[in-house]
Amino acid sequence: MQLKKLNDKSIDQLFEAILTLESLEECYIFFDDLCTVNEIQSLSQRLEVARMLGKGCTYNQIEAETGASTATISRVKRCLNYGNDGYKMTLERLGR
Repeated sequence: MQLKKLNDKSIDQLFEAILTLESLEECYIFFDDLCTVNEIQSLSQRLEVARMLGKGCTYNQIEAETGASTATISRVKRCLNYGNDGYKMTLERLGR
């Protein structure tokens, strides 16, 4: 709920803009304009780390496969254990 504390109209606008995207192609176009390649890679890496943690993979396996640091893996694990279940919700919807 850290983002909720901000209660910022510009953040609402960003999320509403993302919700208007209708295809992967539109996502690529929008996020290519919005983010750097490294930012997108970091976000996708965190999602993959969450998926792998959910499957019971070890830190060493995750680090080897994704290149994520142990700090990143720990942060994602903390979110999985104590967060808002956002990773769980999206991964379930993706069927992963």
